[in-house]
Amino acid sequence: MPALPQTATADRRRGHSVLRVHFQLSTHEAPEVVFEELLGLVEDITPVYQPYPHDHSVDMDVTGALCHFGRSPHELGQILQLRALTLYGVHVVVGGGRSPLIAAMAAAATPPGRITIIAPGDDAVGAFLRPRPVAALPGIGPATARTLSRYGIITTIGQLADTSEGALARILGQQAGRELAARARGNDDRPVQRTALIRSTSASHNFDQDELDPDAHRRALLALADELGARLRTSHEVCRGLTLTVRYADRTSTARSRALPEPSAHSPALTSLAYSLHTSLGLERARVRHLALRADRLGPDETAHHQLLLDYGVDDKARRIEAVADAARSRFGPHVITAATLARPKRGGHLREQS
Repeated sequence: MPALPQTATADRRRGHSVLRVHFQLSTHEAPEVVFEELLGLVEDITPVYQPYPHDHSVDMDVTGALCHFGRSPHELGQILQLRALTLYGVHVVVGGGRSPLIAAMAAAATPPGRITIIAPGDDAVGAFLRPRPVAALPGIGPATARTLSRYGIITTIGQLADTSEGALARILGQQAGRELAARARGNDDRPVQRTALIRSTSASHNFDQDELDPDAHRRALLALADELGARLRTSHEVCRGLTLTVRYADRTSTARSRALPEPSAHSPALTSLAYSLHTSLGLERARVRHLALRADRLGPDETAHHQLLLDYGVDDKARRIEAVADAARSRFGPHVITAATLARPKRGGHLREQS
């Protein structure tokens, strides 16, 4: 791979400079293999990058690379696009800005094969953010956006940025209001961190005999989801979806996958999705011998924006209780705190595996 030319030049940016790169691999037969190879092109530019295999994208901190190579963010994006297309036939979308938040939003607003770079100054960031609908801001879901719009002044990110934190706190709670106000102004302190991603982690349950009782299936799923949630929180990771695999008495099996509304390690969210997957399979009369639940597309928890909920106080309380339970389990063992449903005698046991 030819090296990028090095020239002496003044630093062309203020603060950090981040690129969000989307490799368009939907037509490739082995996208995961190609994605791993494309990361080599990324590393030729900067060693500070965070890959997201679930959608074949990567965050690149090019702050040092700008001065080292004497190139602007746009020029670095062009070089990456050219190399990916020439060597692998892959089209690339690039968004850039002073933070992962701005880079991700710029990439989301960019047509295929193009580049959008937002200058680091507050004026440029404001000009980009303010006209956009509030639902375009990471962490704001459609329901929250509709509720905010009912207040009559919050339909764009600009209006959101002009709303006082006190008013937002009354709507969403103090912490959520503060986070939302910061995002609306383009402030995002998350660093780009190079992390070895674990693609998935799973837990499974063997019944001692063929199990027809749907309630027994649900109790097993509750235990599996709780185990996966605790494991993810311990490793400071989130998952973006679940896969439920059911093996029957005749040794056949069925698998069903579904994405979470947002990346999460929250046990109730995992349990809810596990139950939904179970219901979708229609197992009322099935003779089940084995259940496996897999958390898919894992990533570091600091890279995920948490959906801001209208009942944020209730949700925050549940998460604080969950943190206390995790601490107790860490000190006294995994079974010191458990759901009441799981406290009753049950048949079968767990098999754990991680990949």
